[in-house]
Amino acid sequence: QVQLVESGGGLVQAGGSLRLSCAASGSIFNINRMGWYRQAPGKQRELVARITSGDNTYYADSVKGRFTISRDNAKNTVYLQMNSLKPEDTAVYYCNANIAVTAGSAWYLYWGQGTQVTVSS
Repeated sequence: QVQLVESGGGLVQAGGSLRLSCAASGSIFNINRMGWYRQAPGKQRELVARITSGDNTYYADSVKGRFTISRDNAKNTVYLQMNSLKPEDTAVYYCNANIAVTAGSAWYLYWGQGTQVTVSS
């Protein structure tokens, strides 16, 4: 019943920018933490950035100063602004969100289907 849908991926030259979006829909009562992960070919999925409901943020060292995570609670959407992209940023990017579907229900972690980001040199 809960879906996360990413958009905004694509092909960009090194030094360019992309903005990813991830919208949560369905039966949602509340969302606390939201985040972005990425997985490059042959590598494990890694945390890129996350943001709490209080807008506290965390970034992986590899993206600090280049990527910015933000959220629009009214739209149940999290964004990832990616600037100064490098070829090593090439990966499938996934969003996730910790969601409660009703008041008092347990929190579950939901994932999107992923969006490809390719940075050419």
